[in-house]
Amino acid sequence: MKKFSTLTLALIALLGISQVKAQTVDEIVDKYVNALGGKEKLSSLNTIKLSGTMNSMGNEISITITRKHMVGSRADFSVMGTENYQIITPSKGSSFMPVRGMTEPAATTEQELKIGQSQLDVQSPLFNYKEKGNIVEYIGMEKSDNDDCYKLKLTFKNGIITNYFISAKDNRIVKTSGKRTVNGEEMEVETKLSNYKQNGDGYWFAYTVSSNIQGETNFDKIESNVPVDEGIFK
Repeated sequence: MKKFSTLTLALIALLGISQVKAQTVDEIVDKYVNALGGKEKLSSLNTIKLSGTMNSMGNEISITITRKHMVGSRADFSVMGTENYQIITPSKGSSFMPVRGMTEPAATTEQELKIGQSQLDVQSPLFNYKEKGNIVEYIGMEKSDNDDCYKLKLTFKNGIITNYFISAKDNRIVKTSGKRTVNGEEMEVETKLSNYKQNGDGYWFAYTVSSNIQGETNFDKIESNVPVDEGIFK
């Protein structure tokens, strides 16, 4: 009987710890959602169009990214006199990069497709993550530059894993990280987000995004809920 009671208490304690941890995750996510304008505001976000300039390996590249929530994403690049693009949808992806010597569009790799699909959620994969089939774990507090951050590990429904670093100061994402295969080698890819501003519709976006792979991108215009012809994703 004593052993049974001890085991019961241990199970209760374990369940209690799990519940506290789950509540901690949801509290952090709720703070993050509120910092972006709240659930109702995010729920109304359907399309975004980001225009700016990417500085990569000494090259200045004009870039426009158009996304429709869970429908498609298209990135258009103007570089060295060529027009290039990458398209991702829930079922397939393709790219056309004349700057790399391509003469016709080609299908993206399986990993590129999965990573691209994880970015189709314009409302944020953390928002209503349970309903979307995503799993979020609270890893602990961690520094990112001068920010004390909540580190959340998000496992997407398709298996892609991304770590989100949310500043405890303003509850906004300041960094993401994850293991990715680049040129045949697995490496840790980090992306930093900064220069948050509200656009004309009152949505908050990071206008500066820098990556240890692609360099820094500065957006000078971010439009939301603009009409998007789904034909651009075909």
